[in-house]
Amino acid sequence: MENRKYSEEFKQSIVSLYNSGKSSSEICREYGMSSSTLHKWIKKYTEVKVSETETMTMAEIKKMQKKLALLEEENIILKKAMAIFTKE
Repeated sequence: MENRKYSEEFKQSIVSLYNSGKSSSEICREYGMSSSTLHKWIKKYTEVKVSETETMTMAEIKKMQKKLALLEEENIILKKAMAIFTKE
């Protein structure tokens, strides 16, 4: 099996085809890709409505979750440091 690199733009256009009503089997056959690859892209690039006016992709949501976890960890460290320095 050939290992290919696809651009982000190509992946998004394939997901748009799927979202516009083209079947996944047609897309896989036409572009020579596995269904698991297509479904991974669909999961990553399909937009989720987060409010009345805003939509985000799962990739953006995951990126924000990682950033949130990092900031929470930094916050815990800073609280501990503050507790140590205020005791002195």
